[in-house]
Amino acid sequence: MNLSDNESEYNYDYINSTCDQDARIQFQDRARLVLCYVLFCLGLLGNSTVIWVLLRYIKLKSMTDVYLLCLSLSDLILALSLPLWAHNSHNTASCKLMTGIYQLGFYSGTLFVTLMSVDRYLAIVHAVTAMRARTLRYGIIASLTIWIISVTMAVPQVVFASLDNDDGWCQPIYPDDSWFFWNMQRNFSENTLGLFVCLPIIVFCYVKILLVVSKTRNSKKDKAVKLILIIVCLFVLCWVPYNITIFLQTLQVLNVLNNCEAFKAINSTMSFAEIIALSHCCVNPVIYAFVGEKFRKSLSRVLTRCLGMGHQRGGTTILKDTTDKETSNTPVRSEY
Repeated sequence: MNLSDNESEYNYDYINSTCDQDARIQFQDRARLVLCYVLFCLGLLGNSTVIWVLLRYIKLKSMTDVYLLCLSLSDLILALSLPLWAHNSHNTASCKLMTGIYQLGFYSGTLFVTLMSVDRYLAIVHAVTAMRARTLRYGIIASLTIWIISVTMAVPQVVFASLDNDDGWCQPIYPDDSWFFWNMQRNFSENTLGLFVCLPIIVFCYVKILLVVSKTRNSKKDKAVKLILIIVCLFVLCWVPYNITIFLQTLQVLNVLNNCEAFKAINSTMSFAEIIALSHCCVNPVIYAFVGEKFRKSLSRVLTRCLGMGHQRGGTTILKDTTDKETSNTPVRSEY
């Protein structure tokens, strides 16, 4: 890092302004627009359903319920930013709003997925010793801490978010004297959180869970193992490409990849890496809620009532008793 702030900014902006954009950019923008709206609809439907069932019928009785609610809120926030993100912003206020919603959803979503993994780890690997720690009160405290951290990490990008004078595109406009620092801070924060903090924790937790599950005698063990692998693999597939692309952009800032071919390739890759990462907000309701036995039974009860078939004798009572005996919303716990 022997470049000054001004030298790095000049080289990066020079490549940005002089490289002719590929003809595929227009097609990619249209494809991204369609994908954003598809993900918006799926994320809105899935996460709204989870939040509604949790608040209306499950009533937040455990730490896991609180984590699932916060994860769904985070994913809903991220989904709500997609229409704004797809069309870009036409004024500074909407640009800052879009940036704030996206950044808050990004950081909180990643952290809550990690927190859910730790919760599953404690509930299964240390089931007895962790009983006193896994209370509703501690769940609320941990969730509030995550929200505070997420807001703190999102604030710098909101402060600097503005419309570019040349093309009117919403992006962070950093001061000339600290351009290099804030660029590196943004990329370093996202890479550190996604690749070097959350991913190792998630992998560690689920590897330990797999070891415990493999030693149990249960007819549903194989299904539980598959669900654990799906959770880890989906997180890796969704977020690792995005973080790798962010790392390549960091190399651009450091003047390592300073040619037009690399610039166009990284920009093109980032368009779809962001979409793949954002699709995780649609996946979470499926793997953390709809597959879970407790949530499925509660949702079934809701649909039965809505369809006017909830008057079958004893059906609702039996279902309520069974649901209250469950202790988890996640597939990792409910399958064994």
